[in-house]
Amino acid sequence: MTAAPTPAAVPPPGATRRAGAPRRWLRKPGRTAAECAAVLIAVVVAFPLYWMVLSAFKPAGEVRSERPVPWTLSPSLDSFRRVFEQQEFGRYFLNSLVVALAVVVVSALIAFLAATAVTRFRFRLRTTLLVLFLAAQMVPVEALTIPMFFLMRDLGALNSLLSLMLPHLAFSLPFAIWMLRGFVKAVPEALEEQAFIDGASRTRFLWQILFPLVLPGLIATSVFSFISTWNDFLFAKSFIISATENSTLPMALLVFFDAETPDWGGVMAASTVMTLPVLVFFVAVHRRLVSGLGGAVKD
Repeated sequence: MTAAPTPAAVPPPGATRRAGAPRRWLRKPGRTAAECAAVLIAVVVAFPLYWMVLSAFKPAGEVRSERPVPWTLSPSLDSFRRVFEQQEFGRYFLNSLVVALAVVVVSALIAFLAATAVTRFRFRLRTTLLVLFLAAQMVPVEALTIPMFFLMRDLGALNSLLSLMLPHLAFSLPFAIWMLRGFVKAVPEALEEQAFIDGASRTRFLWQILFPLVLPGLIATSVFSFISTWNDFLFAKSFIISATENSTLPMALLVFFDAETPDWGGVMAASTVMTLPVLVFFVAVHRRLVSGLGGAVKD
């Protein structure tokens, strides 16, 4: 009688995965190189932020050291204490918040209505208007600062928060309109016709149906408007001349600059405090931001 053949030994699943892992790395060298490059770029981009926060917590002696090291064994809050002891720091923070939120809300509202108009309606010079929106993005901000200074002077808006809101509103609208145009265009016209058949007015369709559908795009444009307005130094330095009570947070950094002995710890601490609202705003809307950017790319 012949013996029955013994079944082949089956390797455990873990061993198969361990053996297959190096092969996958070898089969996709391009993907591996791309992931390594992405990690390297992320480290390079994040290192200045890490150094800013680290310098904010370093004692004054370590900040001024001729041999800086990327760590500290004795963190201190003295730099933050000097920042918050500045009498006008809270007012500067509030001014920046008011200007940024005003620009975000007004630009989102106007951009939504303008994007709807240039997408849904046909009128003369519509293409020319869109080209002008695009051309406005190509002009450097520095080239328009002096003309805007005289414009704000003629309007009587110098030394006021309005002189900071209007320029940022003008520069954020072209980008917002172009981006929202793709979202409005992606909404089928049959949906609008069906809403009219059901008895909805144009205003009701605009705010109750179209607005929620393009909300991810509005949030995406709002992030860019908020960041550019919050971090502005050029307009604040140019248009706020004598009314220091209307200065914004970037101007508070000048308090810690001295020609002979600048307070780098105070600068880094103030910069850290200044960065926190941007991070909070980004974290609060990051999910809708990703979907908004994805919608813009698909268009």
